Amino acid sequence: MTWKNTDLSVGKTQIRFGSATDPAATAAEELWSQIGHAQAGLGLVFAANSYDSDALASALKRSFGKVPVIGCTTAGEIGPAGYLKDTLSGLTFGKTDLVFEAGLLNNVSSVSIAEGQSFAFALRRRLAHRVKRFDPYNCFALLLIDGLCCHEEIVSRAIFDGLGGISMVGGSAGDGLDFKQTALLFDGRFHTDAAVLLVAYTPHPFTTFKTQHFESSSQRLVLTRAIPEQRIACEINGLPAAAEYARVVGLDIGQLNPMVFSSHPMVVKIGGAEFVRSIQKVNPDGSMTFYCAIDEGIVFNVAKGVNLVDNLDALFDDITRRIGPPHLVIGYDCILRRLELEQSNRLDYVSRILRDHHVIGFNTYGEQFQGIHVNQTFTGIAFGGKGQA
Repeated sequence: MTWKNTDLSVGKTQIRFGSATDPAATAAEELWSQIGHAQAGLGLVFAANSYDSDALASALKRSFGKVPVIGCTTAGEIGPAGYLKDTLSGLTFGKTDLVFEAGLLNNVSSVSIAEGQSFAFALRRRLAHRVKRFDPYNCFALLLIDGLCCHEEIVSRAIFDGLGGISMVGGSAGDGLDFKQTALLFDGRFHTDAAVLLVAYTPHPFTTFKTQHFESSSQRLVLTRAIPEQRIACEINGLPAAAEYARVVGLDIGQLNPMVFSSHPMVVKIGGAEFVRSIQKVNPDGSMTFYCAIDEGIVFNVAKGVNLVDNLDALFDDITRRIGPPHLVIGYDCILRRLELEQSNRLDYVSRILRDHHVIGFNTYGEQFQGIHVNQTFTGIAFGGKGQA
């Protein structure tokens, strides 16, 4: 199942973004009044889990009409005012902003590597047939995936491989802090156990990014026994996982809690780059459940935090150097980062940073960068405002 729009011409962006706080029956209409226009070619929406999904899907279909819309449920939204809650936030690209293909992948909790690769490659092939002088390095892909499927690593790796050189960023759909059911919007309906992939060419300058406010310490841990399919670490360094982790971070096992985990996640190195692996909880048997895939033999480094605000400022400085001041940033921001900001009373301050750089997106249950699934990370894509010749 796919969509496509008409070919585009080079020019200024027709991107619009906004957010709505009305009930489901009128939220879609309110959002369309902010971001809808005659030349709209694609809508992206990010919906709080407080909305009834069926009612919202119907309302979006009425308000957006023939404009295709993709999106997902969230653990919090990012709109024009920064961090939001219980809203419907989103954006529209104009018909001159993108040539795109979009598709829905079902049963992601059990999809094979070959199925994921074929799904992505089919979208890539269709896009290549429609773009003159197709070059994968002038294209991008956005992935939205069920945040509770526990299969994001395999799916994102397979999709990235199938894209054949197209840069990809993504986010795992959320469910507030309920962790019961997340959903993806495609073709006028919300779907569970699914992923939505957008593959697009744009004439506008853009750059994808990944940043986290952690760096490796010298403390190395080896995962010596695990239940990979459940993301459970049983033993670290040959000892019960939670007890050994607590010893390394200088605490008693009874002091371990979500704030400790958010302050002291694990870091793995892949291809010379560092990626965060976050701990979800301690289990009654002394094992620990992670938010990301793990396996026996993995070598972790305990992470130490750096200033999140300074890290964000450096990111946006780098983006501006690459493409100029961004006209739009689609951002996938881990819910653990938001919880940390709430705990430290910095949420409003960081909201202003996001607002000033035109970030629209949502708080996730996990993030994807290229083919790698991570936690406690901010990933996304930034678009410059001027077209390229």
